Amino acid sequence: MACPWQSDELIFFVNGKKIIEKHAEPEELLLSYLRKGLCLTGVKKGCGIGGCGACTVMISTYDPVSKKILHYPANSCLLPICSLHGAAVTTVEGVGSTKTRIHPIQERLAKCHGSQCGFCTPGMVMSMYALLRNHPEPSMEQITAALDGNLCRCTGYRPIIDSYKSFAGEPTCCQLRGTRQCCLDQEGVHASSDKGDGMCSNLCNPKEFQPMDPSQEFIFPPELMRMAQEQQKRTLVFRGERTTWISPSSLRELLELKAKYPKAPVVVGNTSVGLDMKFAGVHHPIILYPTMIPDLHDVSSTANGLVIGAACGLAQLRDILREVVLKLPEEKTKIFHALLQQLKTLAGEQIRSVASLGGHIVSRGSTWDLNPVLAVGNSILNLASKDGKRQIPLSDDFLAGFENADIKPQEVIVSVFIPYSKKDDFVSAFRQAERRKNALSIVNSAMRVLFKPGTNIIMDLNILYGGIGSTTVSAKKSCQKLIRRQWNEQMLGEACRLVLGEIFLSPSAPGGKVEYRRTLLVSFLFKFYLQVLHGLKMVDPTRYPDLPKEFMSAVEEFQWKTPHSIQAYQDVDPRQPPQDPVGRPIMHQSGVKHATGEAIYCDDIRHQDGELFLAVVTSSRAHAKILSIDVSEALKVPGVVD
Repeated sequence: MACPWQSDELIFFVNGKKIIEKHAEPEELLLSYLRKGLCLTGVKKGCGIGGCGACTVMISTYDPVSKKILHYPANSCLLPICSLHGAAVTTVEGVGSTKTRIHPIQERLAKCHGSQCGFCTPGMVMSMYALLRNHPEPSMEQITAALDGNLCRCTGYRPIIDSYKSFAGEPTCCQLRGTRQCCLDQEGVHASSDKGDGMCSNLCNPKEFQPMDPSQEFIFPPELMRMAQEQQKRTLVFRGERTTWISPSSLRELLELKAKYPKAPVVVGNTSVGLDMKFAGVHHPIILYPTMIPDLHDVSSTANGLVIGAACGLAQLRDILREVVLKLPEEKTKIFHALLQQLKTLAGEQIRSVASLGGHIVSRGSTWDLNPVLAVGNSILNLASKDGKRQIPLSDDFLAGFENADIKPQEVIVSVFIPYSKKDDFVSAFRQAERRKNALSIVNSAMRVLFKPGTNIIMDLNILYGGIGSTTVSAKKSCQKLIRRQWNEQMLGEACRLVLGEIFLSPSAPGGKVEYRRTLLVSFLFKFYLQVLHGLKMVDPTRYPDLPKEFMSAVEEFQWKTPHSIQAYQDVDPRQPPQDPVGRPIMHQSGVKHATGEAIYCDDIRHQDGELFLAVVTSSRAHAKILSIDVSEALKVPGVVD
């Protein structure tokens, strides 16, 4: 599939250094480029699918519309280098090093014993660094949310959270309860006698921490600001050996390209298409990257709801909804609250920062948490093509991929209309995963009921489940049978029976846990029943009975609490010689190098000229005696030496 355009130069900055690539390869990812091309091995290769955070970097871009510099964390294992034209990349080496000056983030993580093997530590540093560039005095909720996408299997997270509490712009631990004395100073914790038999918990001394110094940070290159303004006026093209990357400057041009190349994917965050290319061997000759198009980023409010641009990131969507729910009456924001509830636990901050709303919708993963909520909320997709514009409902038929309710190959999603809820609306969203955060849901669900005004008679009911099949499934027939029923225990019993009869899960269903997932079908439904009953009670206390106390916990959302713990240890005898380390909380000798990315692991060792690799091949026959080996076929393979 030929492309007529001349290839452009790819220009971006890495740790303040200008990079110019005249022959950028669209299929090359930033992680590989940093490690192999620039020898920045502080960026670690962990899972390769954006799930562990070891490869986290900070991306900085300039928005010519708002005239603001945006900083956000991202997984370099998913970022195509072509998406970085006009951006500044900061890696852990650019934050600080032992050769120049370590950053307070690196120092505190090391001194508070926040690393053991240290492989995940550079990613932890970068997630916190990106947060502090946006919020110099973050809340504890922001700090823990920033680390959602960073996995560690050594420390148990306690010392990592403790080290970053010092950056919080709010009191932590017991100071929140109005006492002047910290819980760490309670009697017996810091007390010690001359014999050294007291207990201590001060593993590090915060008074020794160096303060934050804004002058230590990189200045966003002014050249990139000029580039950002120029990019809005011209199309960018990067041609590789197999793939051509096109970044159109206008919606009209995007639609012309989509008409010419209908099979070309539209990529924003590359969190879905990128994985298919990386692991499923999917090849795309043409990739369309529309992030420069203002129409896809527009956010507006109407008399009936919100219109969100399809290229809007999930982290941006979260911030928009948070602002909206503070301004509007509660009765209008029930769908927004359900979306926010799912956004709290959807992936990690690195994915939320780059993944787009339109990409989340169009990829239609069965375990994608937002789609069921948008569907039960009667959201509308605003589509455009070279032939014109049209709207389709984001319904269960669309999520199931039915042809008559789907997007045509030459169409793109321009925006999503999310309507306001009504006074007699009740909307809830649920998910169950193996971890609370940064894990795909085993089963998710969204449910909505609309009552006849002033009554508990069901006028409309919608129940959707994800994780049950290859697509999101609807209990449409069950809902139809429950219309005009009263919201009571008899209805609940009938609803559970109907849903279990309609939503079929084969005993050999992929993913297993069949009985558990079937249990979640009715568990979510029961919780929704209680939440709605409680909502009706709040509207008309005299008409509806109080819920039994044992059921009240099902009504409440999961309550987030500031992580808090103490590691107490027996203090050493003051007479113990200072050169004797036994019993003393001494910082990991490699802790600082872990935090700066200077620690060298096996895969970080640079390749040498003439270096050979050895591969072990297992025998195809167990317990056989090897009489001879014919290596002639192997020697014919290019690169094989012996």
